[in-house]
Amino acid sequence: MTEPSDQQLIDAAIAASQHAYMPYSNYRVGAALLTADGQVYGGCNIESVSFTPTVCAERAAVFKAVSEGERAFSAIAVVTRDAGSPCGVCRQMMYEFAPDLRVILADLNGNVHLVTTLRELLPHGFGPMHLDESES
Repeated sequence: MTEPSDQQLIDAAIAASQHAYMPYSNYRVGAALLTADGQVYGGCNIESVSFTPTVCAERAAVFKAVSEGERAFSAIAVVTRDAGSPCGVCRQMMYEFAPDLRVILADLNGNVHLVTTLRELLPHGFGPMHLDESES
């Protein structure tokens, strides 16, 4: 299987963004998460009137992949109208599985604004490797 190009990931994120449910913010977000074995999982933001249960596109993609047994991720493309960056909660959730994740930020027209890494977006992140299993 050939790994998808950045543009194919961006296109998948744009397609996922079309399913966004964002009646409160009117801020459409799509994500396409690439697993280490070449699978792509899309996600979109899904809002709630009470805001707390709202799920971002990045977490939706991670949750879909994890629920299908995936645990190793290599890249994510995130698209918004202005190439917005993942929120702190999403950064932390992605760090749980892939601290070295490549992050592609693009607008809804597919124009790339930034290619970076999760470690750059979440310096000094906290992950499973920080927990000492010998402590009770």
